[in-house]
Amino acid sequence: MRLLNPLGGRRGTTPIALIFVIGVVLLTGCASAPPPPAKPLDACAIFQERPSWYRAAKRAEQRWGTPIGIQLAIIQAESSFRHDARPPGRVSSAFGYPQAIDGTWEWYREQTGHRRAKRTNFSHAVDFVGWYTDVTERTLGIPKNDGYRQYLAYHEGHRGFQRGTYRQKAWLMRVARRVDRQAQTYAMQLRGCRR
Repeated sequence: MRLLNPLGGRRGTTPIALIFVIGVVLLTGCASAPPPPAKPLDACAIFQERPSWYRAAKRAEQRWGTPIGIQLAIIQAESSFRHDARPPGRVSSAFGYPQAIDGTWEWYREQTGHRRAKRTNFSHAVDFVGWYTDVTERTLGIPKNDGYRQYLAYHEGHRGFQRGTYRQKAWLMRVARRVDRQAQTYAMQLRGCRR
């Protein structure tokens, strides 16, 4: 009598169908990242939809002193909360929620000891924003709650900000003003929904 395994085929062999099913499950599991929040301009709705994001943003605020509203406004401007965002139409290594370029991301990982940090992980992204704004405050003297200048330094880099490269970019100064307003809106929303 020949013994069959429950999935068909002889004992000790793996049916091709099983390998196919396992492959599909693994690929689907890896590719299923959360879509952006349904209401990306409403901090209360974001955190109601994603409670783990609130915990991550709160940890970053406690660690680096960067207000949650600033964290959210920078990430919203950079990636619209898309985990795999890349800049449109230009060659750059910017990637993920924070749109951090490779060199700056490596600097963050070295400075914080967070060697496994990924730009596609929201918790890591808000920690990065907190760290970067902290470095900006220490290096350039820009307060962490100054969304306008923090964003300009974030976008242009510290040297670019010092050289004033943003002054030739009216579009960037408009975006920075929008980031500052959105940070204030997020902060106001959070005061309301915390109650």
